Amino acid sequence: MSRGALWRLFYRASLGDHAYKFLFEPGPPDEAVALDCETTGLDPRKDDILAIAAVRIRGNRILTSERFEAIVKPEETEASADSIKVHRILKRDVADALPMRRVLPDLLRFIGGRPLVGYYIAFDVRMLDKYAMDLIEVKLPNPQIEVSSLYYDRKYGNAPPGTAFDLRFDSLLKDLGIPPLAAHDALNDAVMAAMAWLALRDLQARGVRIPRERAGQGPPPPTGG
Repeated sequence: MSRGALWRLFYRASLGDHAYKFLFEPGPPDEAVALDCETTGLDPRKDDILAIAAVRIRGNRILTSERFEAIVKPEETEASADSIKVHRILKRDVADALPMRRVLPDLLRFIGGRPLVGYYIAFDVRMLDKYAMDLIEVKLPNPQIEVSSLYYDRKYGNAPPGTAFDLRFDSLLKDLGIPPLAAHDALNDAVMAAMAWLALRDLQARGVRIPRERAGQGPPPPTGG
């Protein structure tokens, strides 16, 4: 049994609210959910979610009509000046919003047991996990699909020594021919991650690699959850 399967069994046994057992049931065949959060900062231990969006993927279709969006009122940490420059979500924008603990139940019902797709999705899931621990006493058990890891495999998986790694989201989109939407908008980022996953999945299925240039050695590849 894989490590992931063992953790799922542990989480299921530890589930505090059995109304959420559906998280441990397989989602509909050939479906996933692309997810993105905008946050007050980059430390999941102390920062809060300000906005979250999720969109369902079925087969090769991104179902933008089946999406979840919410502006969230932070309960502990206000957005820093640096983070506001990135996501442009001001204090007045979240003043009348619900806190994440009240948004999370609807989000979990939207996600169900589907795999979660994203660009550095582990960060978004870690942000959600601290709220999930309060609500259901376990972390989210959903499989995670990391698009930057798939991109690394298609472009750098057989790279010789001396190859530079560029895993930036805009570089990924450019290589895949995906037109960029306005960045640091939760829904746009979720949709772009979904498009990237479908394109990378197609390249993988056809055994096609992305051309690269040789340069200095870069950082190691990311890992999904």
